[in-house]
Amino acid sequence: MLGKTAGGLYWMFRFLERSENIARLVEAGSRIALTRSQDSQTEWKSIITTAAVRKNYSTKYDSFEGSHVVDFLLRDKDNPSSVLSVVENARTNARMVRTALTTEVWEAVNENWMTLKALLKRPIKETDLPFVLGTIRQQSALVRGALHGTMLRNDIYDFARLGTFIERADSTARIIDVKYYTLLPSASFVGSSLDNVQWDMILRSVSAHRSFNWLSENDINASTIAEFLILDARLPRSLAFCTSQVNDNLNFLSENYGKKLKSNNLSDDLRKQLKTPDINEIFEIGLHQFIGDYIRMNNELGMQIEEDYRFNK
Repeated sequence: MLGKTAGGLYWMFRFLERSENIARLVEAGSRIALTRSQDSQTEWKSIITTAAVRKNYSTKYDSFEGSHVVDFLLRDKDNPSSVLSVVENARTNARMVRTALTTEVWEAVNENWMTLKALLKRPIKETDLPFVLGTIRQQSALVRGALHGTMLRNDIYDFARLGTFIERADSTARIIDVKYYTLLPSASFVGSSLDNVQWDMILRSVSAHRSFNWLSENDINASTIAEFLILDARLPRSLAFCTSQVNDNLNFLSENYGKKLKSNNLSDDLRKQLKTPDINEIFEIGLHQFIGDYIRMNNELGMQIEEDYRFNK
């Protein structure tokens, strides 16, 4: 496969995953801001920081009003990571690799772009936000369903899945980091009822609330939830699950092309990092430090995949 085609597939699905993840991040921010009505700007500021768009945001706004943050993250074309921007980029990449996609996948991507372009044409009213965020997630799921249901399990599929899980791992890690590092107003809140309510909202933001309750019998505390989101390989948005999927798809590519590349080694290292510790060791290291290291290593892996498979050639 040409590197340019592989890169188009990889980034198409990174962008599609990012649109859903931005929606989930906004949902987490809006839910938690409701519990901190006297200081909601602090929460919205942490959302902008986590989305890695604070510098760009600050050139446009002087405060972190919820309406400004929502508009910037969902529909501002000056923000390359806004939902509107990334779904357009996803469609552009899909057009570039059109011959590598089934008709169903292409139509789902195109429908996603048309639907969200119309939905985000005007500023979002607060009362409409849940519907808008739900639609963004639903459209992303439709593309994913078309991929699973119609594509051959070959290198095309592997590059699509690599883009999905590199992006998803980054998002889950950042959501956890928002909660623990920037969301709590004081260390004295750790383990309190407020702390537990906020962790509960994080579970809901990654569609993991019911799954967690099935497994934990409502034992909601920082340790059990962090363990679920980081180490439980049964959860499709946990760091362990995403890392395992990236590792598997890289191994499939290695077998298909008959060679093992540097990205395979980096992926093996990242997977080992999540298999070695238990949650108590992670808290002893420092959750923020552990998550920061994971984000850095995941980003390095993403860049190495681009280099190994010559996306720009």
